[in-house]
Amino acid sequence: MSSPLLDVVPSIKVKLGLLVAASAIVAAVVASIGSGGGVPLWLGIPVTVALALGVTQLLASGMTSPLREMTAAARRMATGDYSVRVTATSRDEVGELGRAFNTMAQDLAGVDRERRDLVANVSHEIRTPLAALCAVLENLVDGVAEPDPSTLRSALAQAERLSALATDLLDLARVDAGEASLSTTRVDVRDLLERSVAEAGVTGRQVSYDVSVDRALTVEADPARLQQLVANLLDNASRHSPAGGVVDISARATTSGWRLEVADRGPGIPAADRERVFERFGTLTETEGGGGTGLGLAIARWVTDLHGGRIAFVDPEPGTRGARVRVELPRSPGTTVPPPLPARPVAAPADTSTTATATSQENTVPTPPTPYPVPKAAPTVTPEPVLDGLFGRFWPDDLPGNLRALLACLGVGLLAAIVLPFRDLGLGTFVVLLAAGGVILGFSVNRRSPFTLACAALCALLASTVVLRDAEWIAVLSLLTGGALCVAGLVNGRTLPAFVIAGLAWPLAGLRGLPWLGRSARGITGRATSAAAIRTVVLSLAGVLVFGLLFASADALFAEWVGALVPDLELDSFVLRAFLTVAVGGVVLAATYLGLNPPDVAASGAPARPVANRYEWLAPVLLVDAVFVAFLVAQATVIFGGHDYLERTTGLTYADYVHQGFGQLTVATALTLLVVWAAARKARRTTTADLAWLRGSLGLLCALTLVVVASALYRMHVYQEAYGFTELRLLVDVFEGWLGLLVLGVMVAGVTLRATWLPRAALLSGATLILGLAAINPDAWIAQQNIDRYEETGKVDWFYLEGLSDDAVPVLATLPDDVVECALMGHGFGSDDDWLEWNLGRHRAAPVWHEAEADWSYDDALCRSAQPD
Repeated sequence: MSSPLLDVVPSIKVKLGLLVAASAIVAAVVASIGSGGGVPLWLGIPVTVALALGVTQLLASGMTSPLREMTAAARRMATGDYSVRVTATSRDEVGELGRAFNTMAQDLAGVDRERRDLVANVSHEIRTPLAALCAVLENLVDGVAEPDPSTLRSALAQAERLSALATDLLDLARVDAGEASLSTTRVDVRDLLERSVAEAGVTGRQVSYDVSVDRALTVEADPARLQQLVANLLDNASRHSPAGGVVDISARATTSGWRLEVADRGPGIPAADRERVFERFGTLTETEGGGGTGLGLAIARWVTDLHGGRIAFVDPEPGTRGARVRVELPRSPGTTVPPPLPARPVAAPADTSTTATATSQENTVPTPPTPYPVPKAAPTVTPEPVLDGLFGRFWPDDLPGNLRALLACLGVGLLAAIVLPFRDLGLGTFVVLLAAGGVILGFSVNRRSPFTLACAALCALLASTVVLRDAEWIAVLSLLTGGALCVAGLVNGRTLPAFVIAGLAWPLAGLRGLPWLGRSARGITGRATSAAAIRTVVLSLAGVLVFGLLFASADALFAEWVGALVPDLELDSFVLRAFLTVAVGGVVLAATYLGLNPPDVAASGAPARPVANRYEWLAPVLLVDAVFVAFLVAQATVIFGGHDYLERTTGLTYADYVHQGFGQLTVATALTLLVVWAAARKARRTTTADLAWLRGSLGLLCALTLVVVASALYRMHVYQEAYGFTELRLLVDVFEGWLGLLVLGVMVAGVTLRATWLPRAALLSGATLILGLAAINPDAWIAQQNIDRYEETGKVDWFYLEGLSDDAVPVLATLPDDVVECALMGHGFGSDDDWLEWNLGRHRAAPVWHEAEADWSYDDALCRSAQPD
């Protein structure tokens, strides 16, 4: 359904203009508020874009849904279902198209109904005379009956009935093809009626005809078509008249033309069925005296319409019963008949098998109703949402709205807005992370999966880094690793592509989940208890506010507590907190939607296609093995030749030599894993020889790669001993070690030929290494290694040590008194931190720093003398 906000706009162009203008205004206003409130760009831009998209979704909701409904309805109509309708409430071009589509569907439904009725009725009408004719002929063939005149007349009657039916069908076919035309001339009405009565008398029906015609009544008409009209009316009247009945035929001149009436004394036609009898095969089986083809009255209406007239059944004369059909015709087919006078109301008949008594003989022909009324309960097509076409079957959205999830995510956003602003990473950040993780895990459909639970446990441990460590780099790295674990656990992935898709799905969930967000938001107004819930919240907040202010003004200690809990609500602070609420709540909501409706990442990619010949994969692998062997020979030459040989040969010192190649060795290790993966997919495994070559060649490559990993780690160690230890170098060491673990895992998988466990093991082991890195207090470790190097060589980078986090302060304080200030000059501790900023690293560093500060005796020359050249 289209948005009611734009339903009244009569043009799709104006709608699009308003949509663009509204989105631009919202984006400009939000950006201005954020800029004025001091919101940083990294926070303001995503929130502005998200709110602009939300406004666009709100205003554009349903703008193109009639088009998608029409697509779905057309597919259903192609299967023969013409009962579908589209929802079109707007006044623009799309709404008009939707209403036109509904009219077309309505007409097609009527045509389809007529087609089905035609097939069924023609089959029925043909079957009856054919069955009778076959029975007569079988009796004659079997000798049961003699070919006397009576039997032959019976067979002839059935054949004539079939002939009449075929003639009527041909007439209707000409009508549908538009091939009928009039050949008009002056017609004497009395002569026409008398000849028609004479022809009707040969049917042998026991009825009489009473003809009454105005004197010298002549009209302009097609005599053949007019006689066809009268013949069908007389046939219908005589068929339904009782034995010995009288059929009255009258023709009278009127002010605009002339009127023909045919009345019988039969059971009549109920008022409700008087229009239906003119339809093709519109016979009333419940009416006595049936047995016609059901086409005569349809042809009669066609002849009447061809002459520009009207035909209808009206009430019989007062005091009589039966059916009376009235035909209003112009004197010439070129003139028109004036509109009929309004018909007087007719009382409902007590017996539907008889015709109701007319209150007046002058009832005019009623106006026919709409031939194909709209079904009362026409099913509405549910359109395929536009995002379904974008994401396809990979990520369907059949998830019902979840108000609890929406409110929980909003609560996490509010908690973040209260706790995070103007505070360093600490206990408050950990509380927000735990709340977000609890909401995400609580609504996840995979929350009972062992892998998901393992990821959740590691996420909680990684989140604790913000409480235990002051180093922001390890805290950020832990949070990023936790995010990767979170999305992998939510989708319960098993492969590397699944992990990558899960990582992409988190930001895309903000777009994919927009329809679900709308369904969830509508749950607020759709609940019967919503008013009571809102009233309860308002009263509770009012009570807390009133009594809290009273007690805060009465007691200083209580006021301090309130001040610590309640955030500052100045304008700048309020804007920043509002942006944080939207940002954090939106991120948590996207992850919650990802957990509630994870994409189908389990679908395997393209199946492996082994090559036909073994050499196609084996030759490249063996060549790579040869390159690795050559590299290791070079390493052995350096080791046995010594540093002097290296410097004479290359002109490089050993420290420069090891630093120059470390990055390349790391890349080579990563590429080795890619080579193993590609070869394993292309290698055939049908014979023992295939498996032996696969394990041997790739096993050798992995073993050589482990030697390369050891060489890379040794090179980094030598370089650190020469130039000092840093955070980046330590992190690179951990990454290289993780690659070595992956190579070991690949070797195990190669032995067992089962690698389904390897992607999850790689992810969990990487997260565990990051957690272990945080556990060893990396900044303190780096500080200790540099102090040891200073004690051995007298060289240290004091500026770098000043930049280490407070985690390193207890270690740096162990330096000699004459140089300790050189390392601690960049640190300082105030007294503004509250309990929500509590951090173990800062907590342990503060007393050490204050104690060392009292004994400082800064010597600038001494600090500079230890700087590296």
